[in-house]
Amino acid sequence: MFHPKPLLTTFALLVLTFLVSAQEPKKEARDFLPAPFDQYLAHRVAALSSVDWQKGITPENWPARQKEMRQQLQRMLGLDPMPERGDLRPVITGTVNGDGYVVEKLQFQSLPGLYVTGDLYRPKEVKQPLPTVLYVCGHSNVVEDGISMGNKTGYQHHGVWFARHGYVCLVIDTIELGEIRGEHHGTYSKGRWWWAGRGYTPAGVEAWNGMRALDYLETRPEVDRTKFGVTGRSGGGAYSWYIAALDERIKVAVPTAGITTLKNHILDGAIEGHCDCMFMVNSERWDFDRVAALVAPRPLLIANTDKDPIFPLDGVVDVYNRVRTLYRTLGHEENIGIHIAEGPHKDTQQLNFGAFNWINRFLKDGKREDLIDEPARPAFKPHELKVFTDLPKDEKVTTIDESFVPAFTARTDAPTAAEWPQLRDGWMQALRRDCFRAWPAEDTKAPAIKTSDITAEGLRLTKVGFESEADIPLTLWLLRRADVKPEELELVVLNTLGDEAWREFRGLASAAFPNQFPGATPDASSFADERKMLTGSKWAMAYFAPRGAGPTGWSDLTLSKQTHLRRRLLLLGESLESGQVWDITRAAAALRCVPGFAKTPLWIQAQKTMAANALYASLFIPGVKRLDLHALPITQRDGPIYLNVLRHLDLPQAAAMVAERSTLAIYTTDDAPWQYAKSVAAMLNLGEKRVQIRQPLDAK
Repeated sequence: MFHPKPLLTTFALLVLTFLVSAQEPKKEARDFLPAPFDQYLAHRVAALSSVDWQKGITPENWPARQKEMRQQLQRMLGLDPMPERGDLRPVITGTVNGDGYVVEKLQFQSLPGLYVTGDLYRPKEVKQPLPTVLYVCGHSNVVEDGISMGNKTGYQHHGVWFARHGYVCLVIDTIELGEIRGEHHGTYSKGRWWWAGRGYTPAGVEAWNGMRALDYLETRPEVDRTKFGVTGRSGGGAYSWYIAALDERIKVAVPTAGITTLKNHILDGAIEGHCDCMFMVNSERWDFDRVAALVAPRPLLIANTDKDPIFPLDGVVDVYNRVRTLYRTLGHEENIGIHIAEGPHKDTQQLNFGAFNWINRFLKDGKREDLIDEPARPAFKPHELKVFTDLPKDEKVTTIDESFVPAFTARTDAPTAAEWPQLRDGWMQALRRDCFRAWPAEDTKAPAIKTSDITAEGLRLTKVGFESEADIPLTLWLLRRADVKPEELELVVLNTLGDEAWREFRGLASAAFPNQFPGATPDASSFADERKMLTGSKWAMAYFAPRGAGPTGWSDLTLSKQTHLRRRLLLLGESLESGQVWDITRAAAALRCVPGFAKTPLWIQAQKTMAANALYASLFIPGVKRLDLHALPITQRDGPIYLNVLRHLDLPQAAAMVAERSTLAIYTTDDAPWQYAKSVAAMLNLGEKRVQIRQPLDAK
């Protein structure tokens, strides 16, 4: 006789919690993190891992707080506003008979063209509505003769077990490994960084498809609409969390191997084992206990194995302990449990027994001590469960990332003088709220600076050290005529440098100041041009590379490591480029702190992606006289990436806001994208030269 592995006792859980919390971080996962990002990430994680958000919660105020948090999660999943719940257009394409149960092969459209394929398992004879389980699948790649059978076929044993034990169970495919192959790996390996800028994550689509599956199940006479459960493993574990968090129709949830902490993801490297379907666009800067908390106080079992490298046990137990505290506060500690089975990241029977027992207890009035009398076994060949004979030509699964989250729609005409203030102020508020929320407080004091001077060939080079924010030390280099006092200068140009421009600056500067730039290859010709310009004017040139560029650049990292470092920042609710925008604002503030430069007219110059960063930074820097931007991208789909920015505006709209504040010179062969900025400048009567479209310097 088969004996299931029992759930952990309270004593065993306490011992386990102690042992897990005592584990050392996985040092090998942190070794590649370059300075200063190693300490920066550690401190960010520590700040966001605080449980202070639970302070003040009571059973009385939790529903209102939960509603607010749920709306925040909806937005982070691209579901605010919720899409329209239109006709599902369900179609049953065939049935398969099992031992005492029937499998219906079906498809529906959660949105027009967004097909969801699934298999519905039910007992052959149903005399009254039955408790029903939605099973959402992990990454099971089931292919026969080059054709995808859908990952639902890889998890069929769950549907079989539930149907054999008096449940209706719908097992649905995901958008990446279903019969129609969409995409989960946009930032992971496909270079689709614009997903973050659009506020898109495939996790939102999977959550939506799960909620629409509940809509479909409510139409079935065999289904007890008051007794819905959700479970799934790995990716399906993550979708179980999101579905249960958002949809109160779920009465019991068993997410399996689907959650861990920011610490595990960011510092211990778990994120490198996960595609984008696991994560919300974390603009609210949550740790994952807040997602889990949205299930409270409904019955919740957190299930995992003890040797899972991408859902490490210490993080799983940490989430459990934090959320258990909330359940205790709400007076429902009996509704939360944890089930740990031995093993790696696999769908083991020991894991399943815990899930089956928990669901039986809360959907069928079972008991904790009840034994599970049989394991979950597959019963069909994958092709027997396939829904489509031919894939529909109107499908949108493969392109859903382009349409799922509503995009900002640019108007072609200029706003009126009456419309402009509200439009501009709305964009500025959205930038601070949704794109740059990770920045320090707006009232941050001017940075402390440390300066040193050196003179050569009639020029004075001032090295200005400052800290942009905690753990981000940066350097600004200030070059001017040695015989001109700062107070006599006509202007100072802040050159914001990417990697290429930083190499060029090092080359020209090292021609006169070799000891300041060890290892650089001197470029005497470029230095001669710069010296001629400076000695013939009362200008100063400042040079500065923000985080992730120049001295703190990532060129020594492999492309894969650079990718996952960027993804870490996104999961913390920021991006490399949003941090660079902040650095530009702080470089300007540091420049103003150099004696004699407090009131010197300020220009900013940059190229390519850094030009776009400089454009946005100037919106937060007082008194920028002019910007000279070279090879400026025409859309932020091509970079830079700020969370959610494309839900609100794009670079032409940012340029229009800048034009109200500063003279804007854009060096490009295509003036069409910048006509909006010119039209706004004209509407504001700022003069024809306010927005200047110039030929690129290398085209002259």
